Amino acid sequence: MTTLTADVALSSLSSRAEYEAALDRLREASLAYYGDGDSPIDDATYDRLRQQVLAWEKERPAEAVPDSPTGLVADGAAPAGDVPHTTRLLSLDNVFDAEGLLSWGASVQRRLGRAPEGGYTVEPKIDGAAIAARYRDGHLVQVITRGDGTHGEDVSHIVGQVDGLPEQLAVPATVEVRGEVAFTQEQFETANEVRTAHGAQVFANPRNGAAGTLRAKDRPYRLRLTFWAYGAVELDGESFLPAGGTHAQVLAAVAAAGIQTTAASPAGLHVVSDLVEAQARIDAIAAMRAELPVGIDGVVVKLNDTAEQQSAGTGTRFPHWAIAVKLPAVERQTVLEDVVWEVGRTGVLAPTAILAAVEIDGSTVTRATLHNPADIRRRDLHLGDTVTVYKAGDIIPRVQAAVPSLRPAGAREVPLPEACPNCGGEINKSQERWRCAKGTACALPALIEYAAGREMLDIDGLGKTYVAALVESGDVTDVADLFTLTTEQLMAASGSAKRAAKLADQVTAAKSHPLSRIFCALGVLGTGRSMSRRIARHFGTMDAIRQADAAAMQEVEGIGPEKAPVIVEQVAALAPVIDKLIGAGVNMSEPEESLAAQSAGPLTGKVVVVTGKMSGPLEAYGRSEMNALIEKAGGRAGSSVNSKTSILVAAPSTNGKLSSKAAKAAELGVEVLTPEAFAELTDAYLT
Repeated sequence: MTTLTADVALSSLSSRAEYEAALDRLREASLAYYGDGDSPIDDATYDRLRQQVLAWEKERPAEAVPDSPTGLVADGAAPAGDVPHTTRLLSLDNVFDAEGLLSWGASVQRRLGRAPEGGYTVEPKIDGAAIAARYRDGHLVQVITRGDGTHGEDVSHIVGQVDGLPEQLAVPATVEVRGEVAFTQEQFETANEVRTAHGAQVFANPRNGAAGTLRAKDRPYRLRLTFWAYGAVELDGESFLPAGGTHAQVLAAVAAAGIQTTAASPAGLHVVSDLVEAQARIDAIAAMRAELPVGIDGVVVKLNDTAEQQSAGTGTRFPHWAIAVKLPAVERQTVLEDVVWEVGRTGVLAPTAILAAVEIDGSTVTRATLHNPADIRRRDLHLGDTVTVYKAGDIIPRVQAAVPSLRPAGAREVPLPEACPNCGGEINKSQERWRCAKGTACALPALIEYAAGREMLDIDGLGKTYVAALVESGDVTDVADLFTLTTEQLMAASGSAKRAAKLADQVTAAKSHPLSRIFCALGVLGTGRSMSRRIARHFGTMDAIRQADAAAMQEVEGIGPEKAPVIVEQVAALAPVIDKLIGAGVNMSEPEESLAAQSAGPLTGKVVVVTGKMSGPLEAYGRSEMNALIEKAGGRAGSSVNSKTSILVAAPSTNGKLSSKAAKAAELGVEVLTPEAFAELTDAYLT
């Protein structure tokens, strides 16, 4: 009962030839996915193509081919295997919006002859591969793929390498558990590292990687996967599951035996009374999607009462009592057209992928991160490749992998720079992240412009043109030189005595800024404005920062064992610049009131997230000013709502629809304050 969207209707198949071509593409994609796990098209393209085929077959039922993949489990492409399923292991039908969900609800009501009385469950649709795991007397004895729904392949070789699917249960149960096996994001990154070390192609995405890993029996390495159960059936006539109960009770029994279920995921399993409440849960799960440890491509809604499930019945391909509400694609395929290299203010060479425009997660993507040269080679990227690009929420898009089968003839590897793309000098290649051998000196104008910014030294008017002139003349060779500039030097750079006098006054005023702003102006790698505030308030003085070793630096919230030694090393390397700052009379301590706020402020120990435009007393506050206010009051500014969030500051909704952060706050029970209420709470710290 897939609901067709308007854009599909507008781009429907117009001829028998187009219909047959679409069938061929569906079969090709499905065979590739269930073969080596590498599909030539992404999920969004596949869904769209499948909807077009469904629309054609609905309008012209007499012309539909009898073996159309739309009527078969796994599109008829999954290897059936020779292991019969205890009961049919079916797929789920899809809808794509709230209207589709309500249409499904109406069809369920027609099948029951009344409105459901047992409510519904809402749970995440893990983006992996379906399996059935058989336990006898508490021992995991067999694992089977979905196959064609009636028979599957025996993949018991994965026993012992799947988290959440223990080899021995806590109770001597005999039962068949069904669910999804997938790579978590962390497992996926590790898997690609292992494959690269063995000379294998990296996986295009976690879903395809899981499908391929399930069927691979002869690899010289083992990859960890994770399992989430979404159901269970009786096995060998044994009674383990609650009789005449609910879907939620079935999963609770499975979880009590020691198997991980969808209820254990951060998205959880929710029992709701109607589809309006179900839609609210769907929206909340969609809002937390980017932060989940595993990919999801939708949310599943089911009748909770097992008796009502039986009354609603099943079709040849899917149960009528469950529906998958698909979420917007966060992963698409597009063409890698070019790679450009930029040098950051610390001298790091940063590659950026230039892509053929593609719509992902509601926005048009033309650029994506490539991390570093080693990462480019690991992913075997060539110019002209069709690549898989991933984006979710506010996360910067990243290139996951190429699709080798679609590589054009003559494609060449992404070229790596032989000289610094900024200054033409040598490159330091001792680490995965390459740097210009000159370090910060290479990008000195960018560093000086950054240091003069409003959140650091706040030297208004010292923009790119004047900075370039000061660097070119040799008057500025580091940040400290700004504080020894004469009016004559500033006039030569700006071309105006009046502008020079104004700049000189601002430089003088900058000497009195808090240590946090001075430290931030140094451009230490990994320390932006918020982290600089935390470092300054933790240590109090520049002298204490300079004396700190890696262990002491790790005591600052948000600094881990990897970042700490890097910061310590860079602070030591900046010793000449810091000495010049001290000699120029620049303040090297944090104000007492800022230090006191750490232990006495109203936000002490709290993580605060801000979303949307502020109002009332905070109307003029932007994101940086809000972050500064939070930290002045003793709190820590967060970027996303999660279990550690204490307060969300957000203006009330004007259209009745919650923002993604507000929806997640409601889901987690996070306190939500209006800008006016937050201003009252932090009144003593407003500027």
